[in-house]
Amino acid sequence: MTLKIKQDYEYRGNDWWRWWVWIDGQEAELDKISHVIYTLHPTFPNPVQTVENRGTKFRLETAGWGVFRLYAKVVYKDGKETYLEHNLELEYP
Repeated sequence: MTLKIKQDYEYRGNDWWRWWVWIDGQEAELDKISHVIYTLHPTFPNPVQTVENRGTKFRLETAGWGVFRLYAKVVYKDGKETYLEHNLELEYP
């Protein structure tokens, strides 16, 4: 498996960032994915979110003020699962 979580962000001011994560990997691997269940920090109003959009590489967009470790359960069309984790990084411009 070569899947990993990638991220990008945009500083919005007042210690607030807009950020997004997605699943990076070979196209053939991404095609086998049914959906991804992201688990964010428990302080988020909806910390567990499911993304089914293969066209965006299962991109999740949100915003916040702090860094934390996020988790992704990758669920394949055949029912198999893979677990990934990523330390969210946010920097001031």
